[in-house]
Amino acid sequence: MLLTLSDARQLVIDALLRNNVSADNAASVATALIAAEASGQGGHGFRRMEAYATQARNGKVDGQVKPTFTHPAPGILAIDAAHGYAYPAIDIAVAELPEMARTQGIAMATIRRSHHAGVMGLTVERFAQQGLLAIMTANAPAAMAPWGGLRPMYGTNPLAFAAPVLGKDPIVVDMALSKVARGKIMAARQKGADIPEGWALDRNGQPTTNSSEAMEGTMIPTGDAKGAALALMVEILSAGLSAAHFSHEATSLFDDKGAPPALGHTIIVIDPRNTAPGFDPLERIRYLAEEIAQDPNVRLPGQRGQSTRAKAAAEGIEVDDDVIALVKSL
Repeated sequence: MLLTLSDARQLVIDALLRNNVSADNAASVATALIAAEASGQGGHGFRRMEAYATQARNGKVDGQVKPTFTHPAPGILAIDAAHGYAYPAIDIAVAELPEMARTQGIAMATIRRSHHAGVMGLTVERFAQQGLLAIMTANAPAAMAPWGGLRPMYGTNPLAFAAPVLGKDPIVVDMALSKVARGKIMAARQKGADIPEGWALDRNGQPTTNSSEAMEGTMIPTGDAKGAALALMVEILSAGLSAAHFSHEATSLFDDKGAPPALGHTIIVIDPRNTAPGFDPLERIRYLAEEIAQDPNVRLPGQRGQSTRAKAAAEGIEVDDDVIALVKSL
């Protein structure tokens, strides 16, 4: 079915309201999920709705709570998501950090007791659209073992970065530190489809193309040992700094069993205006982007999602009929 972005967003809001989620939280979540769909990231969009709704209905996520924040130091914003969805807490960071960064040059937010952080490239891009650089990290329930091990200790632990480019769309880098995002395997399992070789191992550490076995096993890190080391870095930045659960302490984001996952996120925002006295870093970034773009075969990171969102805004998004039926049934 072809849906306008407005109709798709309302579909999500209505489903969440039926499942013990407040109007404000439903609106924040719906905005994030439909932006993910519009960017071509379906694994972070409608296909998350069944878990999101059942968790709110059964209390694994608090759909009514409002996140709170404090300023423990001038450059730090400490946000408590209070076992609610991540997006309302992220919205606070987006509202508060820009002025902090402009005043001091750099500012950081930590978010604790949180949930699924979604497409983080969309979050850091919100800062880049205001002329700021942003870095975001988030941990996730354990799905990846340290290199050489079998015990899952790290999540897919995404890392995102965005930089403004004068007169053009921002550069946006967004990657899971597994070879693919876990949401792609979840989507394959929902469709009853296999996955490509090299994505995951089963619970015995053997390669598998079975999406159900992969969900029960571990993800393969991108870059092998290097990816596993970066996942550890993200774990410390996200959960270590925020006092959130480490990945191996967190419960699943895909079912309503157990305690809240209580995950952590960290966002660092930099105002480039004063980082190099006597120079304009934004002009330098634009120069670099233009030099890279001279090669006709090169596309700067972020451009695919931006063009996909623009097309979705103009033409709507196609959503599988079974997914729409599921959301309506929640």
